[in-house]
Amino acid sequence: MRLAITALVFLGGLFFILLGLSFLFQPAETASTAGLTVSGPTGLATLRADVFPFMTMLGVLMIWGAWRRRGDLLLIPATVILLAALARILSTVLDGAGENFLGSVLTELTLAALLFFARAVLPHHRVQDVGDQEGTV
Repeated sequence: MRLAITALVFLGGLFFILLGLSFLFQPAETASTAGLTVSGPTGLATLRADVFPFMTMLGVLMIWGAWRRRGDLLLIPATVILLAALARILSTVLDGAGENFLGSVLTELTLAALLFFARAVLPHHRVQDVGDQEGTV
């Protein structure tokens, strides 16, 4: 089971890296698939500067955590993806549901659950021990 979870996290990481790269090299086309409209060079620069590193870093942390079997590294992408789902739900409450709402939220919640589960299955530190080192002053 650990191998299957590790493989799923690794594949998810590859997806996020490829998605990030598509926002870097084809921001207008990629944004249009997400329902965004780009407005000139400032909009393109914003997608490249904000979305590319966000998606790419999620992917890097997921792959790093899966490859090194370090569950601690998966807490960051799990939390960020969960926050994205919560923001999407809030947006629906405030602005109404978009056409992809249910699929997007279910995907984000499933991925966050997978990452939290993978963090529990893969070797990790107890949260209260993070930062503690034996023998340091």
